[in-house]
Amino acid sequence: MTELHRAAVLGKPIGHSLSPVIHNAGYAAVGLTGWSYVAIECAEAELPDLVAGLGPEWVGLSLTMPLKEAVLDVADEVAPVAATVGAANTLVRRPDGSWYADNTDVGGMVRVLTDAGVTGGATVTVLGAGGTARAALAAAAQLKADGVTVVARRPEAIDELRPAAAALGVPLSGVAWLDAPAHVTADVVISTVPKGVADPLAGQVTWRPETVYFDALYDPWPTPLAASAAAAGCRIVSGLDLLLAQAIGQFELFTGVAAPATQMRTALRAGRATN
Repeated sequence: MTELHRAAVLGKPIGHSLSPVIHNAGYAAVGLTGWSYVAIECAEAELPDLVAGLGPEWVGLSLTMPLKEAVLDVADEVAPVAATVGAANTLVRRPDGSWYADNTDVGGMVRVLTDAGVTGGATVTVLGAGGTARAALAAAAQLKADGVTVVARRPEAIDELRPAAAALGVPLSGVAWLDAPAHVTADVVISTVPKGVADPLAGQVTWRPETVYFDALYDPWPTPLAASAAAAGCRIVSGLDLLLAQAIGQFELFTGVAAPATQMRTALRAGRATN
C-alpha cells in the first residue's frame, strides 16, 4: 500500500494559485506516488486551528498572503532567516511532528534577480511593507545592495521593518506612497503590494531603461506597472518567476529530493496558459 503524503498552499484568496500545478508536477516527475498538493483558503484567524488539526500525513504547507507573518506564531521552530525578517512562507513537518517555519522567498528572489543581471551595489526600491517586502529586504542584503527605499501607504508599516533592516545590515529609507513616482529610478524596483494597489502608478512614473522591475504578482499579468516598465525597455521579473524559484526550495524541504526544475517550469507555463 502506498504511503500518503499531503501538502498544501494556504492563503486568502487562494483560488488563483498555481502552486498545486508546480508541486504535483514535481511529484510525478520524480516518482513520488501517494504525494498530493492542494490549495486551501485560510484567513489569518483560522490558521492556528487548521495547523493543529492536520494529521501525520501532512508534510508541509506553503503560506501566502495574509499568513506570512502570522505563521511564525504557530511554528515550533523558526529558521534564522525567517526570524530575522519576521515572515515565513513555508512550514515543514519534522519527524517528531513539530512544525519548522522557513522562508524560501528570500532565496527565490536572490535567484531571479541574479538571473536578471542584478549585481552588488545596486539601489533598491520596494513598494509595500508586508511579508513579501521583508523577504525583499533579506534578498537585498544577500545581493549586497547599496540601500533600500521602502514606499508604503502606512508610515508605521515602514517603522516595523526597521529592526529587520538593521539586523540584516541594510540601510533603509522610508517614503510615503504619494511620493512613489520619484523613487522608481532605482536600479531595482520590487513591487510587493496586493493586486490593484500599484496600478495607478503606471501613468505617473518615468522609468529608466536600466532598471530591473520585479512584480511579485502574477495574476493578472502583466500588471499595468509591469507593462509600463516593459514599454520603457526595463528588464521584467514576474511573480511567476518567483513562484517557481520559491517552490523549488519548498519542494526540496518537503520531500528531501532534488527538485525537477525543468518539469516544474513546464507545468507552470502550461498551467498559466490555461488559467
